[in-house]
Amino acid sequence: MSNKVYCAFLRGVNVNGRTMKMAEVCEVFRAAGMEQATSVLATGNILFCSDAPAGGLRDKLEKALSEHYSDDVSLFVKTAEEVRIISESAPFAPDPELHLYAFISEPGFEQVLVEEFAKITPAPQEAAAIQNGIFYWQVPKGATLDAGFSKILGRKDMKEKFTSRNLNTIGKIIARTQ
Repeated sequence: MSNKVYCAFLRGVNVNGRTMKMAEVCEVFRAAGMEQATSVLATGNILFCSDAPAGGLRDKLEKALSEHYSDDVSLFVKTAEEVRIISESAPFAPDPELHLYAFISEPGFEQVLVEEFAKITPAPQEAAAIQNGIFYWQVPKGATLDAGFSKILGRKDMKEKFTSRNLNTIGKIIARTQ
């Protein structure tokens, strides 16, 4: 039995006409040799175990999912420890009036995101920061789709380079790894 716990963060789940049932995604993970594959929420967060090094898991899982769905599927793989660090590194204090998102991306892409944020006129209480290589975005509840930075989320030139998760979701993922 494998003992290293990972989380795959799928990108573009249940948007633009693509529907991926998480139970089916877990089956694809298992068929690709991952153990104990289980989803956390229905938003493309798959916990699994593997003895394989993280480096090759992304390519292997993207290939398996892309073949299964006959469509390009992209994801990011983090160890359980890396997910914990994402939560603990959040630069903004929790506030019931605000959402806080962590952007999971290729190393270095957080700099592109912060440069894009610097180009916008932020909404009141909208803020961004990089901490431990992760880009964090704070936005008032109810303003996520209208805030200045939200326009970058769907840009075609950037959409495959990151995925974002609310810190509440990250907390639920961590709770399932313990």
